[in-house]
Amino acid sequence: MRLTPGAGGDVDLDRVDLFDLDLYTSGDPHPIWDVMRVKAPLHHQFLPDGREFWSVTRYDDVCRVLGDHREFTSERGTVVTHLGEDDVAAGKLMTSTDPPRHTQVRRAIGAKLTARAVAPWEDRIRQSIVRFLEPALDGGTFDLAEKAHRLPMMVAGPLLGIPERDWDELVQLTAMVTAPSDPHFQHGSQAATLAISHHELVTYVTEWVKQRRSAGGEDGSLLDHLMSVRAGDAPLTDEEIALDGYSILLGANVTTPHTVSGTVLALIERPEQFEKAQADPSLVPSLAEEGLRWTSAACNFMRYAVADTEIGGGTVPAGGAVVAWIGSANRDESQFTDPHRFDITRRENRHVAFGFGPHYCIGGPLARLTLRVFFEELLQRFASIELAGEPQHLRSFFIAGMTHLPIVAQKRKTP
Repeated sequence: MRLTPGAGGDVDLDRVDLFDLDLYTSGDPHPIWDVMRVKAPLHHQFLPDGREFWSVTRYDDVCRVLGDHREFTSERGTVVTHLGEDDVAAGKLMTSTDPPRHTQVRRAIGAKLTARAVAPWEDRIRQSIVRFLEPALDGGTFDLAEKAHRLPMMVAGPLLGIPERDWDELVQLTAMVTAPSDPHFQHGSQAATLAISHHELVTYVTEWVKQRRSAGGEDGSLLDHLMSVRAGDAPLTDEEIALDGYSILLGANVTTPHTVSGTVLALIERPEQFEKAQADPSLVPSLAEEGLRWTSAACNFMRYAVADTEIGGGTVPAGGAVVAWIGSANRDESQFTDPHRFDITRRENRHVAFGFGPHYCIGGPLARLTLRVFFEELLQRFASIELAGEPQHLRSFFIAGMTHLPIVAQKRKTP
């Protein structure tokens, strides 16, 4: 989707279709969300097949839906592509489980992903990013968005314990899960694409667990650590290990590449911001945070109302699906000064790009470290970056990102 609003024009909320894939592939939902925050902070939509959902677009309402599991449960599904189908992994898959069990599993896994725990990986991450950027320095066209799909696996693959020979396959499978209608990743229908990718990913982790058990010993990887995680008094079952491994793979591969390409596009469109970051490297952490807010790669998450619940000036009935639009919350005028301006010096930036509440992204510290190192290396190596063709946006209403971003970079002269 375009990240900078166009003219927008008059928005008829009765005709708005938030499940229209063209809106995200070639359109711009931001003018719609702007109107919804003012006129319909709780928006109700029926789909042609009879399914229905409610949307919240204001920052505070998004935080409430994501933050209070007693009002809005995760145990029927959290991804809009599964709207209307209860999650068969509820109570087993960490992302589809509410506290207290969710907290028990998350605490054990999260201990390996704190800022302190991932800090020793910085040198290895930097080496991976330098290797990733090297081909762009030859002066030819470099498709950043296409190449960036592999970047998270270059960074997280060794941490997870996944051999390099499997990276490309896993990147493809995770993209199929998050964008099953995009022609770059689709295999048959959307339903078939989801079924194939889910099955292949769970099978991969299941086989990995079998191999590790037969080999004995520990390799210190995150997937290896899953085999020792306990929820309450019991260890995770092999099925739970496979499902949580699947979830970690998705989290590692889904948002970071789109944050990278979307932020670089914002810098290309605003060369003064690029120059400002080059002149003052201390702005890189702020640049990364503004990139996270601006791109909001995980565009939304879904919950289900536990009981009739008043929110946004209306009522969601018990069992109603509620979509919390992160992309809208991160442009809420009540929280962000001049929210449609990309500003790497922004000080108040409490974005929710990593979610909010119990399910706040467990890999957030690793993603932040990766983004900081990426932009440090990019600004150090590139004197300028220009578009070499039209960006091509991902066909997905769940992930805001690009499949192609052709660029040409000019190498920075060393002093």
